[in-house]
Amino acid sequence: MKAAVYRQFGPPEVVRVEEIPKPSPGRDDVLVKVHASTVSVADHRARAREVPKGLWMLAMLGLGVFRPRNRVLGMDVAGVVEAVGANVTTFKPGDEVIAMLGGKFGGHADYACLPQDGVITAKPSGMTFEEAVTLVFGGLTARVFLNRAALKSGDTVLVNGASGAVGTAAVQLAKHLGAHVTGVCSGVNSELVTSLGADRVIDYTTDDFTAEARTYDAIVDCVGNAPFERVEACINPGGALLLVITDLKGILRASRRSRKSGKLVTWRGVKATAGDLAFLVSLAESGRYQAVGDRTYELSEIVEAHRFVDTGRKKGNVILRVATGAEQSPG
Repeated sequence: MKAAVYRQFGPPEVVRVEEIPKPSPGRDDVLVKVHASTVSVADHRARAREVPKGLWMLAMLGLGVFRPRNRVLGMDVAGVVEAVGANVTTFKPGDEVIAMLGGKFGGHADYACLPQDGVITAKPSGMTFEEAVTLVFGGLTARVFLNRAALKSGDTVLVNGASGAVGTAAVQLAKHLGAHVTGVCSGVNSELVTSLGADRVIDYTTDDFTAEARTYDAIVDCVGNAPFERVEACINPGGALLLVITDLKGILRASRRSRKSGKLVTWRGVKATAGDLAFLVSLAESGRYQAVGDRTYELSEIVEAHRFVDTGRKKGNVILRVATGAEQSPG
């Protein structure tokens, strides 16, 4: 099968399309013919081994010391079940699905294999594969973090980095919970963020949200520039700082800051479930969650896709079309 492979860390040019062995499903596995994936910030960080300050050693352990541990990137897929193992009862060949592969990666290839009890569910009806895959990475990350804040209707939420994959999802999911949502992004993306449900938009290029006399029940930091010491005064008593991206200092001090301040400071990695993914599908099918895609690239254009993600200017998701020339089912 064809796959986008990288055998060393570095710039986009280290990624090349190669022929590699097709995976074979085990007794409990589902083999998916991949139609679409995304090129995310996580792929950028893994490829370049560019991580927040202080996390270099952890990155080497997770990604590989001298060369990549997982040579095919791509944390999410949308496609069609090709084959299943003998013990699989949940899915059958021909089922259209979306799935989160997580830190094992593998989505930038013709086929991906994962256990039937993994983070996999039926594709939303009425969405193409390219649209459906945008729910996975950002949607799951936003849902897991927002769940930790135990938000209720009427709460106030600020999403820092509201125009990225996680940010666009966080705006929509917070709004679904009944929150009053403030999005922070560049002015050029304010219309997009407003269309997703944000009640206010702050242009970070001209205004600093921490300088306002406003406070929030939860702040979602999708950028990594809103540490607790900067935003503590902006969080209501009993509120939460959800650190989607943080450095080693933020990690080490989170528990102590939570205890001393009475405000939840959390950073832990995403442990999503198939139920979480099915919830996002239900929102999409009922029109309460929009697919947000920026640009779409073919697998043969994988280097260009990485270059664009590296600019840091993407809106929502960068989509990778893997099944070249395949019909994109809307059902």
